[in-house]
Amino acid sequence: MSIALLSAPPQKVLQQTPGTAPLPAGLFSRRTQRIGSENAFRIGPQIRELEARGLKVIKCNLGEPDFPLAKHIADEVKRQIDLDLTHYCDPQGILPLREAIARTMSARRGISITPDRVVVFPGGKPAIGLTQQTYCNPGDEVIYPSPGFPIYESFATYLSAKPVPLHLRESAGFSFTGRELAALITKRTRVIILNFPSNPTGGVVSAEQLKDIADVIRRKAPPQARIYSDEIYEDILFDGHKHRSIASLPGMAERTIIAGGVSKSFAWTGGRVGWAAFPTAEEAAVFRNLNINYFSCIPAYNQMGAAVALESPQSAVEMAKMRAAFVERRDLMVAGLNAIPGITCRKPGGAFYLFPNIAGLCADLGAITAHRKLPAALRARTSPATLVQMFLLWDYQVATLDRRSFGRLGSEGQHYLRLSIATGLSDLESGLLRIRAASGDRAGFAKFIAKGQHLC
Repeated sequence: MSIALLSAPPQKVLQQTPGTAPLPAGLFSRRTQRIGSENAFRIGPQIRELEARGLKVIKCNLGEPDFPLAKHIADEVKRQIDLDLTHYCDPQGILPLREAIARTMSARRGISITPDRVVVFPGGKPAIGLTQQTYCNPGDEVIYPSPGFPIYESFATYLSAKPVPLHLRESAGFSFTGRELAALITKRTRVIILNFPSNPTGGVVSAEQLKDIADVIRRKAPPQARIYSDEIYEDILFDGHKHRSIASLPGMAERTIIAGGVSKSFAWTGGRVGWAAFPTAEEAAVFRNLNINYFSCIPAYNQMGAAVALESPQSAVEMAKMRAAFVERRDLMVAGLNAIPGITCRKPGGAFYLFPNIAGLCADLGAITAHRKLPAALRARTSPATLVQMFLLWDYQVATLDRRSFGRLGSEGQHYLRLSIATGLSDLESGLLRIRAASGDRAGFAKFIAKGQHLC
């Protein structure tokens, strides 16, 4: 977008779509104008525009493993379609899948979960927003990690709840202490979101840290507050790290929603099968009714594929191959990024993202000064890291995401990018070469800024 467009009020921006009549004032509700987005998808049209020019874009923006759906899972989906399992089904999720989820969750966490407490959703995202909608009235508070998955923050704002960022410090391994959490809990706290392994940092949690967090929640959180434990990356851990769920600790299963899905562990982002286990069957029934109102049900043939994915011994073999590839990519990229002046990158213990600190690069390219000189309205919509992100995309065709993409509140002065390593090794090697070239192109960056386009 140009500076002129980005300096205009939001409604004006909407009215300037070429070839269409102006939208009437007040067309969209105030609530609708509050919701954010996920920038990993927002830059998709820009990538396609570059590709239409014949340019090769290195896609480090999406958290989508570049592995095919395992044959034993795909075969089950096709078998169920042939059996005509293609009609309406239980809005809570078909019983075979809920039983598989309950068995695997119970065994891995050492707790007892019954199928009547499990609800299946069309992917991992709906449970995040529906949880906030269900437990929060306007003004109630949602504590969430920042940097963190962007939907955590944007849905709280959308629902007129109060988003309360729990800032993760690089010096602490992008983690936090119970004391830091305790300082944010009030009588209005209704949802506390945890995410281990973490997006975008790849952070993992120690047993001691989790115990500290649980102690604080037991002591300080209101009884009606719920923990939303986003465990979508539970199978993607490296270097001997083990998955730990707060629900396994004394007194926590009774107040924790455990969320997961097939997108990451099974490289099945298009399957759109996610789930959550709720503290009580009564709460699950509320979410079943929300499913009825929003989605009716999730395709039963995909649900049967998910049940096989969870319990087939072949799944462990496929996941081990994927983890090994991620470790190779991680090690290559961490070493390569740390060799570029102005960039430092920690080695993540899980997920498939890197979150390098680019403060030095922002300074070397002149991004901090360039950001300071932008018009106020535009300056509020971007950051030095955003300017670097867009420079990498438009001039060097490397798609990354900036720090603001993972929580805007309180992110000022934090200079990071997220790079997904869920793409091929040869592409990542090319991406490193391009980032290194861009890091020394101060003149090219100055020309990019002077054009006044694509600055956020």
